[in-house]
Amino acid sequence: MEIEFHNREKEIEKIKRILSYRPDSIYFVYGPINSGKTELFQHLIKSLPKEYKAFYINLRGVYVGKAEDFLTVLFDVEEKEYDFKEFVKILIDYLPEKVELPLVGRIPVPKNLFKKFFEEKGYDNAFKYLESLFLSLSTKFKPILIIDELQIIGDLKVDGFLIYKLFNFLIHLTKELHACHVFTITSDSLFLEKVYNEALLHGRCDYLLVDDFNYNTTVSFLSKYGFSKDEIELIWNYFGGKPVYLVKAIKNRHRLKEFCEESLEDSVSSILYRVKSLRRENENLFNQVITLLKHFEESETTECDEISDEVVWTIKNNILFLDPRKRLLKPQSRLDLLAIRKLLRELS
Repeated sequence: MEIEFHNREKEIEKIKRILSYRPDSIYFVYGPINSGKTELFQHLIKSLPKEYKAFYINLRGVYVGKAEDFLTVLFDVEEKEYDFKEFVKILIDYLPEKVELPLVGRIPVPKNLFKKFFEEKGYDNAFKYLESLFLSLSTKFKPILIIDELQIIGDLKVDGFLIYKLFNFLIHLTKELHACHVFTITSDSLFLEKVYNEALLHGRCDYLLVDDFNYNTTVSFLSKYGFSKDEIELIWNYFGGKPVYLVKAIKNRHRLKEFCEESLEDSVSSILYRVKSLRRENENLFNQVITLLKHFEESETTECDEISDEVVWTIKNNILFLDPRKRLLKPQSRLDLLAIRKLLRELS
């Protein structure tokens, strides 16, 4: 059975509205893990008119330890050698003829120009190439640059942190040149908190939350696959609107109650092992974490005005999600909320 993309009309409408204007901002797309951020953009790209050309860079699962690693992920190197003007002309002719969908993939570059990126001031060369390329493409197309899991390069240093060089370039590309729409996607809320409080980006970026499905959307989604009201309530009570678990529930419908209970036990065990390991390593931090988790015994969210050590630990361990714009902490999923509550009962 193929599981169809479902009901992100609100987010899709907002993104399409952004794309209808000239580029003037960087957009940070954020949300809890597995909330459907990447799938949303992959679906959206396929539905765009052909004048849009989306360059999609996925850093998920990629090791980026040095400058060369990032450049290798960013660019799709053509084996032939061209000068820039010749290559751009070929590219402009090629895109509508050979690339039927708006999705292009990584950013194409001739081999000889790519080699220059590794010379002195390599990033400056790469950024100059990107600037010239997007300006040239924008005369005929509407370019979109999407960088998924941008936080991967957050700590990479190349004469200072690479991320700040990239931010400066993306600001130049959008706010000043209006040459390309830019979206970055992240599920790392600590990274997003740094971005949100970065003075360099104030007034130059905006944010788009892609959260789990709400109750009505969850009911609508599961009803398409013939689930009864009781089955839907069971799934919602365990998983809320987490898309990845809704899909798993569809696949495990023949053993639904058992699947729900197993998933909760897996989540409890996963958090329990991490918390007990922390207790052995740092008793004081363990106590702070437990105090923080107790906020969720009766509530689904809690206010967060400070990024304390216990907040950092729970986020890094994918237990809690921080929305820095609302200054709220919540479990990464309803399943994690239930697991936290059961864990606290077992530890009491």
